[in-house]
Amino acid sequence: MRLQDAKALFSEVVNRARDDGPQLVVLPGEDAVVIVSAEAFDRDRERHTGRRLVEALAISPLRDLELERPLVIGRVRDVDL
Repeated sequence: MRLQDAKALFSEVVNRARDDGPQLVVLPGEDAVVIVSAEAFDRDRERHTGRRLVEALAISPLRDLELERPLVIGRVRDVDL
């Protein structure tokens, strides 16, 4: 759906996201955003907690391997918001 159409029909886009799944909004020549229901967003966010990685490493034959995490110090810059 084009951005101008999504703006004009925002309620419909929200309802479609809730009923039919993610809704893609495009700008000329590029995908801009995907509108998803809060339920889908929460469900997807729960999947990416890192818990599965921790569990996989815990049962790995390499579980006792100690890894060094290098400390990276970089410059911090001010950003005007």
